[in-house]
Amino acid sequence: MRHTCIARAPAGEARGSPWPWTGRSTCAIPVDSGGRHLRVDIGARTDVGRVRSNNEDSYRVVPALNLFVLSDGMGGKAHGEAASAIAVETVAAHCLQAAHNVHPPFFSKPRPNFSEKTNRLASAVHWANRKIHLDAARNPRRRGMGATVLAAWIDGEHLSLVHVGDSRAYLLRAGALEQLTADHSLAAERARRGYLTYQQAETSALQSVLLRALGTNEEVEVDAGEHLLLDGDAVLLCTDGLTRMVPRHEIASTLITCPSAQAAADRLVALASDHGGRDNVTVLVLFIEMGGDSALGRLRRWFRGSSRPPDATFSAGDP
Repeated sequence: MRHTCIARAPAGEARGSPWPWTGRSTCAIPVDSGGRHLRVDIGARTDVGRVRSNNEDSYRVVPALNLFVLSDGMGGKAHGEAASAIAVETVAAHCLQAAHNVHPPFFSKPRPNFSEKTNRLASAVHWANRKIHLDAARNPRRRGMGATVLAAWIDGEHLSLVHVGDSRAYLLRAGALEQLTADHSLAAERARRGYLTYQQAETSALQSVLLRALGTNEEVEVDAGEHLLLDGDAVLLCTDGLTRMVPRHEIASTLITCPSAQAAADRLVALASDHGGRDNVTVLVLFIEMGGDSALGRLRRWFRGSSRPPDATFSAGDP
């Protein structure tokens, strides 16, 4: 969607293009001393949609780090594209430097209750905000440009999430789809204050009014969170071109039934187009496999056609 940002003082290896990411992550990361290893099946796709003439979304996948970043630019034409590209490339570069022991400085104060990776992601987003803001200040033709950002970093069974704006992260577990991020839109804020219901907020024109975005101020308030992953989980990162078009139950059923993460990403983008495709859409789908034999993991592998049917004694409460 075309965003408008209300400027407020803050309270406190591929770029996105029409090509899909294909294949599993080649990294097998130890999860615990019991010999389990994390594998992430990665799917990614971005599309201009049916109405827009250019794609202002960008994404970056760094499989070796299990790092995933997407951004929805605003500002029109090349300006939105520039803002989202700066966002994803800056976050990826900052985290790659840290992973390679370059020890870049923190651009935000580390929070003691968060891990090093979560704090590093937050630092990267703050740095991206400053770069977009400075670029717009130096280039009069780019003034007013900005972007959302959503970044996920998987470290073993731990998921770090950092975001600004209304791009969303979801977790599918045991058939239930949970939104992990809170939109920084006027509609969502009014819903949190009780002026709108959740259903009203999801269809309100106020969704296009962002209260926070990268680049609109020299500083920005960044939301961060940490989550524990389980075998068989699916994580979805997406721009609002998906969530404004496709109902939640169709998103959930796609994540459950598709045989691979790339098939799920392709299907979700196709659904957004089928429902009107009024905006650019970008999705990153991550299927989590811990190398164990949990009931939920067996069920997901069965849905994908990669194993025998789960035992008849399976129940949703099994470990």
